[in-house]
Amino acid sequence: MTRPFFSKDRITHFEIFERHAQDAIQQLKTRLKEGYPVDIQDLVSRFTMDSATEFLFAQDVQSLSAGLPYPHYSPLSQSLTGSTHPANIFSKAFDEAQRTLAFRSRWGKAWPLTEFWEDKVQKKMSPIYDFINPILAEAVSRKKATQQQGQGEKLGANVDREVQDGESLIDHLINYTDGRDTTTNSISYAIYMLARHPGVLSRLRDEILSKIGSFRRPSYDDMKDMKYLRAVINETLRLYPAVPFNVRTTNKPTLWPSKIGGKPLYIPANSKTPYSVFLMHRRTDLWGPDASEFDPDRFLDDRLHKYLTPNPFIFLPFNAGPRICLGQQGGCWVTMEEDAEPAM
Repeated sequence: MTRPFFSKDRITHFEIFERHAQDAIQQLKTRLKEGYPVDIQDLVSRFTMDSATEFLFAQDVQSLSAGLPYPHYSPLSQSLTGSTHPANIFSKAFDEAQRTLAFRSRWGKAWPLTEFWEDKVQKKMSPIYDFINPILAEAVSRKKATQQQGQGEKLGANVDREVQDGESLIDHLINYTDGRDTTTNSISYAIYMLARHPGVLSRLRDEILSKIGSFRRPSYDDMKDMKYLRAVINETLRLYPAVPFNVRTTNKPTLWPSKIGGKPLYIPANSKTPYSVFLMHRRTDLWGPDASEFDPDRFLDDRLHKYLTPNPFIFLPFNAGPRICLGQQGGCWVTMEEDAEPAM
């Protein structure tokens, strides 16, 4: 069910990303004119949530329309928090459920002991289902209309096809929406690094203006042609990978190579092996003596051929192999689209 969502024809629906990016930028401008700072991570989280839900399900949660929060010192922070807006209720419940699940992972198989009296995730699911159930109802109606009219597929068609299995679909919807965190983090760190490196920002802005100008919507070919933009995104993902730590479980006994000349390591079946992409991306033996520095040119100059080309597995922001992130291209296009917007 998952893979068709991220086919080339779907991830290049830039009008969805552009519309929500423009909305986010307008919210940013309005708040800055009021003289208040903006929590960029909150803004980007709303952008990615709206973009992802419309891209995947043909219906967005409208979190940007709920309005940005004011800083705590503002008198408006109490009167205009938007805490009762359905989008904010959903987002808050979703984040709390995520934190609870993360807490469970720390306890391993013993986590039920920490929730002996109640299921702490289930009690947070009601607002989430309040958002998801209308999508299911809309999918049922859309499926019937499509069957009657013989229309072609559009965004959200996979939801329509799988609507028979409601429980399975709900699980998929939650998993897909969960992926918005990784894109949010990547965009936020990209903006942070551009703010810290004005020379990189100026060069990136020049490339964007030279390719698409100040007003034209970028196309799929434009995105491929903007090499420096892609290098900025890759360098951000290298220093700040969306999933900095991960775990893999062996399904059978295996031997891992050790250091050169050393004995191989025996890994029994069903063993959990944690690893850090964050640390691997900063190793000087893999990336050179300047591995800790932010320098997008490393993906364009001789360092690319010296380090990455001979061993592409040193760069794993989306992992690799049969369990590589299905949304890697979609996440990259959303990040590139958002980063390209400020030049407008």
